[in-house]
Amino acid sequence: MAAADIDAFSFVIVSDTHLGRNDGVAPEKQFRQAIAEINSGPADFVLHLGDVVDKARATQYPRYVAARADLKKPIHEIPGNHDSETLFQRHVTERVDRSFDHKGVRFVLFANAHADSHDGFITSEQLDWLTHECDQAAMQGLKIVFCCHVPVHSNRHPDRGWYVKPDNGQTAFYQLIEKHKGRVLLCLHGHFHNGIRGWQDHYQVVEVLCPSLCYNQDRNLEEHLSTGETSGFFVPELRTGYAIAKLGNGKLTLQYKPLAGAVGAEYSAKWK
Repeated sequence: MAAADIDAFSFVIVSDTHLGRNDGVAPEKQFRQAIAEINSGPADFVLHLGDVVDKARATQYPRYVAARADLKKPIHEIPGNHDSETLFQRHVTERVDRSFDHKGVRFVLFANAHADSHDGFITSEQLDWLTHECDQAAMQGLKIVFCCHVPVHSNRHPDRGWYVKPDNGQTAFYQLIEKHKGRVLLCLHGHFHNGIRGWQDHYQVVEVLCPSLCYNQDRNLEEHLSTGETSGFFVPELRTGYAIAKLGNGKLTLQYKPLAGAVGAEYSAKWK
């Protein structure tokens, strides 16, 4: 069973902070509030899934870094389509595509967002690197979690229709997952601002879009899922917030944590 041999651990998933949106200070205040909450929790580390700032505002990267300095846990970020990769590398982290291992899991982070498009990509060079990371993880007996801003999973209305198209790396990515099925557990994404939304229909891999810390929008996904117009899962919560993940013992739990609010909704998955 996938993840059955992993002792459970927890981590936090933050996405789409959009510092500087509308030239306001609210996104930074929300990020700082989230940091205070995360510091008081048991999570081992934090993932940030992109759109650190809004519209690549150069003045906002130092403000992001200054706020991040108050975080008492390790954080691993990737850029989104609103980020300038040059500024991201200068201020946030020099190496964008990278991985780290934690308690039997290799987390593989890679940039797959264009500044001029909502669709994503995976280049041939990235696929070579991802293949190497997966092969090394297999040799070391590690499970795998992928992290990128734009989802790979195909979607259409009532979703936004933004994803990595087949000719831009989707087909090859799923071939890689098929090769390592049972080892790849999750694909984590941001980008959609629709709370917790995802699927588990590719080799039992849980592909999930995580909530925005800046704002979320209602696309009536609960209704469309109930009528069969679309498939997958959706957590009925859209307040500004982040996700608390617990992984291990054959199970994933994603709790929706609204800012300044109690956890009231979650998604759970098991691997057969």
